[in-house]
Amino acid sequence: MKPKNFDLSNPNWKQELPVPVYDEHPEYIDFYWVAWKLAHDHIMPIEGMPQTPYMDEGFVNTDIWIWDTCFMLFFCKYAPNIFPGVESLNNFYQPLYDGVPLPMVICNAPEDWIGFKHGELTQLYIHISDNPPLFAWAEYSYALMTGDREHLKDLLLKKQYLQKHFAFLENLKEPGFKGKYIRNVSCLVKQENGYFWEGGRSGMDNTPRGRTGVHAEAERPNNPRMLWVDAIAQQGLVALCIAKIARLIGQKEMAEEWMETYARIRDKVNRYYWDDKDGMYYDVNVDTMDFMKCLTPASFWPVLAEMASPEQVSRMCDKLRDPEKLGGAVPWVTLSRDDPDFNGETGNYWRGSVWLPTAYMGIKGLENYGEFKLAHDTACRILAHMVKTYQEYEPHTVWECYNPNKPLPAQHLKNRVRPDFCGWSALGPLALFLENVIGIYKADAFDNRVFWVLPEKIQGKIGIRNYSFGDTVTDLIVENGKLFTVSNLPYTLEIKGKSISVPAGKQEIDL
Repeated sequence: MKPKNFDLSNPNWKQELPVPVYDEHPEYIDFYWVAWKLAHDHIMPIEGMPQTPYMDEGFVNTDIWIWDTCFMLFFCKYAPNIFPGVESLNNFYQPLYDGVPLPMVICNAPEDWIGFKHGELTQLYIHISDNPPLFAWAEYSYALMTGDREHLKDLLLKKQYLQKHFAFLENLKEPGFKGKYIRNVSCLVKQENGYFWEGGRSGMDNTPRGRTGVHAEAERPNNPRMLWVDAIAQQGLVALCIAKIARLIGQKEMAEEWMETYARIRDKVNRYYWDDKDGMYYDVNVDTMDFMKCLTPASFWPVLAEMASPEQVSRMCDKLRDPEKLGGAVPWVTLSRDDPDFNGETGNYWRGSVWLPTAYMGIKGLENYGEFKLAHDTACRILAHMVKTYQEYEPHTVWECYNPNKPLPAQHLKNRVRPDFCGWSALGPLALFLENVIGIYKADAFDNRVFWVLPEKIQGKIGIRNYSFGDTVTDLIVENGKLFTVSNLPYTLEIKGKSISVPAGKQEIDL
């Protein structure tokens, strides 16, 4: 990849961004621009990083997280010349697989952090090496927007970072691996039919998954005999996305080999992790292969990885519609509302709070199976909750995660979660807004297509201006049953069951 010059002093950076049009809720537009400003504030220049500037997750500058950074790519892709998206992944790839060092930094934590105080000089670390392995998914999605085949060729054929990371996790046979620039030891351990893991490494820090009683007696139960459904589904997702990338760069044989790997993983997931009685994927006990029934959005990773049948997904969607499960006024809660450990007062981090990364993941999974109405409905309710929190709670900002019932930030134990978290929480006002509220859920620069699922009810104008994919820049507006387009290049728009040829220049057609 050719290095880009990310000019943080450019006062006109917003001109690169897509401009949403949504007459129904103008306050969503305002919140959209707030989120972009906060995200821009988190473009971090640190001398000595493999990639600088890079996307900082908004938590602390002494550590970088794999899954935070990967999730940020899903909004960085809308302005790849302004936001260092895929470039930021080099801060993981190169230390992990090329031996490139990470620098020392002055700790900016507002409190003691891993033994270091604010203002002290400390080593910058990759926080966890066995965080959810989302590089391949993020790279594939990003590439669909940019159309950058040369980057994909370099990534898969020369650097082979995606294959190396898959193999790294497959070869973790015992816990305790800790590389030079990694803060915490690994906990993921490969088993015949899945993987042992741990809450923090999975990203769902204090999830009660793995408990043995009615309640989780510990902050992190972390049952050592539990196989994590997200771990095996995520490794399957890696194989699937590598196969898809291989196809994009003409590597048919490579694609077929990775699809065989994917199929083996998919078959295990459906054989061992699917509970046909409940209609849900669950973690399992390695000794008995019994289900460990703790319902969280982690059950939807196999859906994102396209492992489920349409019938399975239909049954899983019932849990999202159920106000006593993962639904309710604010959906995609991180623990079923009828679970004994669900905390409806504060969310208590991963025991009921709404987190944007797992909500985004689940909604993207719904898209795979044509569940666009449910994707739209749940995205609308999450965004409305975020906007109401922004309007009513001070400071007025974007939060690390959200209270499941009230317009408040969530808490972890007695502590309020991090503010200004753009960071992955920008997925709500940016990606979910564009993709699932407005409905322009995908562009494919390689096939020169845009996919738009219009909401069933539209009030006023809806659409987007300055939407860029590949070399194309276009406006797409719908008003009173008419589609208005402006584009610098021709492309195909999939909308309302039609394939519409959008020419360069202006066009107006009846829908």
